[in-house]
Amino acid sequence: MEAILLYVISTCAVLSALFVVFSKNAMHSIIALILTFFSISGLYILLNAQFLGAVQVIVYSGAIMVLFLYVLMMLNLKRKDEPLKGNSFRILATLCGGLVFIAFLGALKGFEKIPFPADPDSQIGLTKNLGLLLFSKYVLPFELAGILFLAALVGSVMLGKRDL
Repeated sequence: MEAILLYVISTCAVLSALFVVFSKNAMHSIIALILTFFSISGLYILLNAQFLGAVQVIVYSGAIMVLFLYVLMMLNLKRKDEPLKGNSFRILATLCGGLVFIAFLGALKGFEKIPFPADPDSQIGLTKNLGLLLFSKYVLPFELAGILFLAALVGSVMLGKRDL
């Protein structure tokens, strides 16, 4: 059952990613990108990485996609406003895509299949274990990062504040 779910979610992720690339409408492309992000989050959860799945939904599907939608609404793209593009852009894009594909094939040439362990640890990737590790072994760097974020927040508020 788990393997079937993995294949369904990964097929959904690949098809929606292809729709992002080949869609002519920018709004449809953004909605397909949201579906891709949710599919990747589902894959993380299937791989027993619940924290990464939650971060994927919160950061990418939430924050970044809101930013994309905001920019799209601000630009107000219309087909009549867009200048006609020649074939040189298509030829250049095809050439670049072919070079990337050749680079991927070259990277796969030296690929060696690593055997999967017979008894994988089911506790890896759980949020509980990540929290225990953050608040025991890595408590000092965690707190220093929090102080750094607080200082950045206060600094940005002070820079953005206008004198009346």
